[in-house]
Amino acid sequence: MTDSPTDPAAEAALLKAYASGDAEAARALAMTYTPLVYAHAFRMLNDRAEAEDVAQDAMLRLWKQAPGWDASGAASVRTWLYRVTANLCIDRLRKARPDGMSAEVDVADPAPGIETRLQSSARHLALEEALMQLPDRQRQAVVLRHIEGLGNSEIAQIMDIGPRAVESLTARGKRALTALLSGQRKELGYTDDTIQSP
Repeated sequence: MTDSPTDPAAEAALLKAYASGDAEAARALAMTYTPLVYAHAFRMLNDRAEAEDVAQDAMLRLWKQAPGWDASGAASVRTWLYRVTANLCIDRLRKARPDGMSAEVDVADPAPGIETRLQSSARHLALEEALMQLPDRQRQAVVLRHIEGLGNSEIAQIMDIGPRAVESLTARGKRALTALLSGQRKELGYTDDTIQSP
């Protein structure tokens, strides 16, 4: 994935070029932001097909926004996309059936042995299932902070709350994850007293 432009003026110029029909600008936008949007949607929904739909919807909204993008606005394209993606995911989660969670898990590195891969897969699945039990706002804060690696100020912008509220949501989410995963410590292969939640 290419790095996203950090300068709002550069982002605005890219969107303006896209709006003018520049195919290279369209490709650059898609290559830069689609993987980011898809990854965030998947972490929120734990469903590949739903995440693909959300990513497509979020990018379509960006395309529609391109002609009137305000470079002087407070949000960067990345922040705007995170917010749109999170809102689309929350809408889908509210409409979803309680048993609609996918059990598919990708193992990131195929090099380790089968036992290591199975344990890693079990841990990943347990974490995904525990994340899905958190309230929407807690899950969103935990995913943005500990999985996406964003700072509290950017998360506050995305979630339209203050940095202290982000800290509170993240802390409560981590405590809830620890409680949810604590009963599975032995079966997940943890031998110490800490569960490695995000």
